Amino acid sequence: MKNKRGQQLLEVKNDGKFAYNIILESGFGDLEKFLREAGCEGRRICIVTDSNVEKLYLKEVEEIASKTASEVISFVFKAGESSKTLETVQELYTRLIEAGFDRQDYLLALGGGVTGDLTGFTAATYLRGIRFIQVPTTLLSQVDSSIGGKTGVDFASYKNMVGAFHMPSLVYINEAVLSTLPDDQFACGMGEVLKSGLIRDADFYEWTINHMGEIDERDPGTLLKMVESCCRIKRDVVEADPYDRGERAILNFGHTLGHAIEKLKNFSLTHGECVALGMVAAAYISWKRGYLDENEFYEIRDMNVGFYLPISFDGLDCQEILDAAGKDKKRDGKTLKFILLEKPGKAMIADDVTEAEMLDALKQMKAEF
Repeated sequence: MKNKRGQQLLEVKNDGKFAYNIILESGFGDLEKFLREAGCEGRRICIVTDSNVEKLYLKEVEEIASKTASEVISFVFKAGESSKTLETVQELYTRLIEAGFDRQDYLLALGGGVTGDLTGFTAATYLRGIRFIQVPTTLLSQVDSSIGGKTGVDFASYKNMVGAFHMPSLVYINEAVLSTLPDDQFACGMGEVLKSGLIRDADFYEWTINHMGEIDERDPGTLLKMVESCCRIKRDVVEADPYDRGERAILNFGHTLGHAIEKLKNFSLTHGECVALGMVAAAYISWKRGYLDENEFYEIRDMNVGFYLPISFDGLDCQEILDAAGKDKKRDGKTLKFILLEKPGKAMIADDVTEAEMLDALKQMKAEF
């Protein structure tokens, strides 16, 4: 649904019933309105954000939230994946307890994927569950992590090993905040954008390629269309499989080996960069199996370069990556789920990808110096 000002609204259902709205617009103009509609009027709100986003948007969002909430407090943690831990969650619990938050109050995640995941997990577990709102400020969180109700924190460097399903009450996306996003974080989000088209929508994937210039220039209208398309894809997959028991696994395209590389690199590469590397590996295996033709594989690989994403890695042993992937949370018993492409725009879940296939793909990507 789109209104005359260009604002877009996507409705998300859970088990066939309305769950929450995704609002997309350029600005925070209607945030107060949608906070009221989400039930925040007269309730407390705790805005959770990191030390980078605090400087950019915390004051503005506090002022808006104060117009509907009875009280607004904030919790600021050190920016970075290293803060996505149970220790940070415990600090947030303490803040909420000392402020007297009850089950009718709200958390508001203002930031990227780390903030959204951490806030959502806290909301799922504080007092056995309170409501929360996503206000994503990175491209990655706008197109992927803020949608779908997956929450979690890292444990002993294993990504998202502790988590819960907990749907937000609202996802409010302000496209204009992307203008302040550092280049590496914008590229990080493009890894998930390319993934969205490759797994579900070939036309959108081609649109992304054809609008590379406008995307790189961060043209507002182009970015709004791009984010909206990704949200629709994620929404449709999540509605079909809200608790990740089947089709939703296709969202992990590029993640099996990508998460392993991310962990072994000690998060020195962004999540999107690692997903991009994982997608190249998965596309390579898909090509070698005869699902993709040679041109399709090389186009997928080269699109990474066009959007400033890597196609090779260094400093890691290929067998070490496989060993780390074997400990991933996506493992099903003795089987490692692997997402391949039948063709661009159509993903498949494979449980028969061999270690030899993965090693071959990784060796093709390892930079030699």
